[in-house]
Amino acid sequence: MADDVFKALADPTRRRILDELTDRNGQTLFEICGRLVTGHGLSLSRQAVSQHLAVLETAGLVITRREGRYKFHDLNTEPLEHIVSRWLGPKAPESTP
Repeated sequence: MADDVFKALADPTRRRILDELTDRNGQTLFEICGRLVTGHGLSLSRQAVSQHLAVLETAGLVITRREGRYKFHDLNTEPLEHIVSRWLGPKAPESTP
């Protein structure tokens, strides 16, 4: 699973998508595409953004939910928390001489 997270984070477009979900969680594909154009000057097709979202979802960084005919994308930080706790977890007490 950590490999999927690192693969997802390796792409700058996917990091921008995560930034947009950090700013405003629960966006539709249309909203994400619009924010990428206005905020970052990225004019990607909906299919391209959808593929990026699929990679993020496989890595567990994005969770989707449906409400009627709309599909909302929510940021999930749990996979990042696992990585952080792996390397930056509780420090062992320092011994004094």
